[in-house]
Amino acid sequence: AEEMSRVPPGLAPSRAACSHLRLVPVPVGSLLSSYGWYILLAAVAVYLLIQKLSQSLAARPGSRPRAADAAVEPDMVVRRQEALAAARLRMQEELNAQAERYKEKQRQLEEEKRRQKIAMWESMQEGKSYKGNLKLNQQEVESGASTSSAVPKSKPNKKPLRGGGYNPLSGEGGGTCSW
Repeated sequence: AEEMSRVPPGLAPSRAACSHLRLVPVPVGSLLSSYGWYILLAAVAVYLLIQKLSQSLAARPGSRPRAADAAVEPDMVVRRQEALAAARLRMQEELNAQAERYKEKQRQLEEEKRRQKIAMWESMQEGKSYKGNLKLNQQEVESGASTSSAVPKSKPNKKPLRGGGYNPLSGEGGGTCSW
């Protein structure tokens, strides 16, 4: 009461106004006044994080099997397994067919190579050049393999772009520039 008498009467706080400050201890009040916004933002971030996690857990299929799903589930599981087995069987059959086609193609290639070697051996026995025969066989294979009817053009006699006596290093006959 003595301290109140020293303060001018218009500036003295009322007892009702000071009573609410005494309800919150001084360290908590100073903490809230210093870090209140940070605490509020952290609380909002934690709240949003909890909401996001609860939504993701609720949306995950199979997290909580229901009683109605449990009754239908054995039939669906059997159907899925049968469909999966049928799909695997189809894919395996396709794979086997592709493997057979590949093996047949490889056999044909090996047979063709064997025929070429036999032809090359025979031409060598006759005394002919085996390289020429090999090139001829390759041209036959390429022409048989290609379906286009492109005829290779023979190039006409080429004439040189410059005269025969032109040498760029000599500095002669080159035009207006000279050394």
